[in-house]
Amino acid sequence: MPKSPLLHRAAVALSFCLAGLAVPAVAADIEAIHFLIPGGAGGGWDGTARGTGEALTKSGIVANASYENMSGGGGGKAIAHLIETGDPNMLMVNSTPIVIRSLQKVFPQSFRDLTPVAGTIGDYAALVVNQDSPIRDFAGLVAAYEADPRSVAIGGGSVAGGMDHVVAAMIMKGAGAPPTKVKYVPYDAGGKAMAGLLSGEIKALSTGFGEAIELARQGSVRILCVTSAERLGVAPDTPTCAEAGSKGTEFVNWRGFFAAPGLPADKQAQYIAALQKMAGTDAWATVRDRNGWVDIFNPGEKFTAFLEKQEATIGALMKELGFL
Repeated sequence: MPKSPLLHRAAVALSFCLAGLAVPAVAADIEAIHFLIPGGAGGGWDGTARGTGEALTKSGIVANASYENMSGGGGGKAIAHLIETGDPNMLMVNSTPIVIRSLQKVFPQSFRDLTPVAGTIGDYAALVVNQDSPIRDFAGLVAAYEADPRSVAIGGGSVAGGMDHVVAAMIMKGAGAPPTKVKYVPYDAGGKAMAGLLSGEIKALSTGFGEAIELARQGSVRILCVTSAERLGVAPDTPTCAEAGSKGTEFVNWRGFFAAPGLPADKQAQYIAALQKMAGTDAWATVRDRNGWVDIFNPGEKFTAFLEKQEATIGALMKELGFL
């Protein structure tokens, strides 16, 4: 039996409604970012790049994120690669070591040879021991160090004279112990340094708080102190280094992103806008809080000014400690 005009119009209307359900997906702000990581897997750079990529893609700001670990030359290999390729779709993660290693002439480039995009987070430093270590607190570490500095090997995921070394020396100096006698054992990245601690190769580890917090929660390591001004909400039982006996010691390692030199201004602005937008998302809050990071957003010229100030401050400290 033929449909009545009323039924026909209803069927047509329903078909249009159903077709309207197939709403096209909202386009991402950026199609793809390739993250270049100057160290191995498991370190702070690796976690920052992958966590940022996770938040950007989950929030729909970036459609696709890919990652490349490129160790070598204290980070210099990745910096040279970024400069040589000039890839506008590549962002390199870095942190305070780009300032330190440039001062030390570990590589010939500095942040001035790149396009600073933005500093995004801060990660406090921490001194960590294996959960089974006889060293139960910071005072115990200092006592062992003062008795025989050479018996207290302190490792880190950076080269000798690099950030983890500088931080360990700074903390010991604040405790009244000779900073230049730190027996520092360098590893290629934070993950390898943590493995060295867990295997007993080193007595203590100078590392980022964010790299240690999850293992501390699991009961694998004990954080002796953290270089924040106040105790952190994610670890309220962990004393600051100043509380533990290292007077006046405060330090925060920024992490952020750089692009190739000569990046067009509109592309730089696009990256800055994407990272700033990400900072307000639930996806980013999940990543940030999981790692114990602090939001520090310094875009463009503000990032450059921050880096110049840090270069002057750290350069003076390294000269005092005999690293320059």
